Amino acid sequence: MKIYPAIDLYEGKAVRLLRGDYAQMTVYDEDPARVASDFAAKGAQCIHMVDLEGAKSGTTPNLSTICRVKEQTGLFCQVGGGIRSMETVKTYLDAGLDRVILGTAAVADRSFAEAAVAAYGNKIAIGVDIKDGFVAVKGWTEKSSLEAFAFCRDMEAIGIETLICTDISKDGAMQGPNHDLYSRLSKELGMQIIASGGVSSMEDVKRLAAMDIHGAIVGKAYYTGAIDLAEAIEVAK
Repeated sequence: MKIYPAIDLYEGKAVRLLRGDYAQMTVYDEDPARVASDFAAKGAQCIHMVDLEGAKSGTTPNLSTICRVKEQTGLFCQVGGGIRSMETVKTYLDAGLDRVILGTAAVADRSFAEAAVAAYGNKIAIGVDIKDGFVAVKGWTEKSSLEAFAFCRDMEAIGIETLICTDISKDGAMQGPNHDLYSRLSKELGMQIIASGGVSSMEDVKRLAAMDIHGAIVGKAYYTGAIDLAEAIEVAK
């Protein structure tokens, strides 16, 4: 299992939200590239980035910061947040990002997800954010009528290989991930599953690694020191 340390971006800074609430934001570092360099120093091979402003607006306000992270570290970088057009997909991939994550757009427009995966293959991932068993959209501000597992199976059917799944109720709460959810996803789907939300201890890392899922995103636990990133990366291997 791979550990994906996370950088959530807002106004060019590394921040974290509590359960997706923009009103509960903590700024952890003014320089995300400095954070990313620390990830690399601790043995990380990949980075997960989210443009929180883009998630609400559908634009790319943190593009230059995201590109600087990629350029300075050379690590595998995946990015999500407001990617709702082929133009934005192309912008990120042409800039050297390794994988883009479609969320709201894939829910609202299945044909867009189909076109993106047809054009770019495994450089396209789907981020499914789950709230009360349904898919949440627009930066977690709205709950759709789509049942989460039905949506995941549909994305697998169109050729999506990587699924980043977040249980919103767990995100940033430091209460552990939804292990039952990730176990079920790994059993029912033939996709690369990346667990996101609530990974807050080495025990969480060990349990997720034992499920043989592809990856786990570590966010707040890194910033608060609850998880030693270097140790987590070794345990996950």
